[in-house]
Amino acid sequence: MVEVTVFTEGQTEEGFIKQVIAPSVRNLNIFVKPQTLNTSRDSKGGAVSYERLKFNARNTLRQNPNGILTTFLDYYGLDTDFPGFQGSQIKADIFQKVKHLEDELHADIINYVGCVPANFKPHIQPHEFEGLLFSDSVSLTSTEPQWASHQQEVADVIGQFDSPEHINNGFETKPSARLCSILEPKYKKTRHGPIIASRIGLDVMERECFHFKTWMDWLRGL
Repeated sequence: MVEVTVFTEGQTEEGFIKQVIAPSVRNLNIFVKPQTLNTSRDSKGGAVSYERLKFNARNTLRQNPNGILTTFLDYYGLDTDFPGFQGSQIKADIFQKVKHLEDELHADIINYVGCVPANFKPHIQPHEFEGLLFSDSVSLTSTEPQWASHQQEVADVIGQFDSPEHINNGFETKPSARLCSILEPKYKKTRHGPIIASRIGLDVMERECFHFKTWMDWLRGL
């Protein structure tokens, strides 16, 4: 059995890993465990500083040398102290941006911890987890009975971009903000996020979201 720890930055992503990702690879003898990083001594969730990620990565990789560590972090709101952040800003495409960040993050953690390079696989989701939920407007808006009337509005958002992962990262235009502004009753991250993802299914999300699919292909390949 392969043990994989996934660093997440919030309860929504933790729920997604537990309820959707982990069960999908269990038959491959891959055991996936999310770990929400503390943003301080007393708090979990929200933006994670790089120093805190480094501290937790070192402990995790040294305590279990045979285990695998990966991340599921949003590009939106990523701390500017992450390695490669400034360089990522000049990249034109979101996939180029996150690939640059992941490469720099991988190199820095491997150098810091001194572990086998294959034991750490960073993943930064463009632009945030909620982008995946735009993979299927029908499944998304069937989650709450009152949402059905908003299906076309959600579909119109998807139609403006090359893919759900390209839905941009402004404060009012990031995927989660769009859901909150469109849907009534309001979209609640921790409650609705994992449920919607389960309804949509990994096959659809991977078909529509290239970068997410590369991470899932890596995970299954373990």
